[in-house]
Amino acid sequence: MTFADHFETFQGLPVHTLPGPRQERLPDADSVAWRLDCGWETPFAELWRSFTDRVPSTDVRALVIGPWWDDEYSDLRPALELILADAERFPALRALFLADVTGEECEISWLQLTDVTPVLEAFPLLEEFGVRGGDSQGLGEEPLSLRPVRHDTLRVLRFESGGLPGHVVRAVGACELPALERLELWLGVSQYGGDTTIADLAPLLAGGRFPALRHLGLQDSELQDEIAAAVASAPVVAQLESLSLSMGTLTDTGAEALLQGQPLTHLKRLDLHHHFLSEAVADRVRTALGPAGTEVDLSEHQANRWGDEEWRYVAVSE
Repeated sequence: MTFADHFETFQGLPVHTLPGPRQERLPDADSVAWRLDCGWETPFAELWRSFTDRVPSTDVRALVIGPWWDDEYSDLRPALELILADAERFPALRALFLADVTGEECEISWLQLTDVTPVLEAFPLLEEFGVRGGDSQGLGEEPLSLRPVRHDTLRVLRFESGGLPGHVVRAVGACELPALERLELWLGVSQYGGDTTIADLAPLLAGGRFPALRHLGLQDSELQDEIAAAVASAPVVAQLESLSLSMGTLTDTGAEALLQGQPLTHLKRLDLHHHFLSEAVADRVRTALGPAGTEVDLSEHQANRWGDEEWRYVAVSE
């Protein structure tokens, strides 16, 4: 899967990329989600200074970080340290996304992040936080990591990765996030660092850890059948309004486990898009949930075979 387009909206605001310094007319600071992109060949440090000089930082509500390198790819840490150093200048910031980067700009498996815990520590009023990337591809840089923290206002947490490390998933499960309503994890494949196990997901599936949780996405996994089987009896499902097991290698085996498990008819939406279900089993899922009013997404059916070989793949890996 290629990330063909940048964000158009973020936290309910239109995304506005900071223009070059000669284009002085800017929208009100609180009316858009500001996107910073070194695409106009400016080092991030200079871009950040331009942003904080030209835009009233006290009014900025949402921030999206695009490519932070101006020539050859570079580590995120120096750019993130600049943002964190100015955290007190952004009292209204409620949403931050790291790495709104398309596949043409950098493959997701090459988007090397860092320890993102300081973001949650520096912005105690943050309501939405998302990151894209994670695997170092042997570049010798600091890998994506997270330490267990308590954050009282975070409502949305997203990790988009073609290979999400198991230690990040375990850290999420150990966090105290009493306001968290939406959690989305793209787990990816082992080839790109996605070594999450079903045991790693156990704290998330047990329920009670995040009392406000209403949407759970455990997606893009080569273990999607095993995840579906675990979800089928997971206590957390009772508190959800929507569930996503999409983008992975879900087959009839996983769908059968869902059908034979606890009732899912209380869900408003079940997202299974990008799947390997047979038509017969897909129809059974629709029949089981459709009459209850559950919206079921079974789009993007994938072929189970490549020539004479059985071959299943996740939507996002490299």
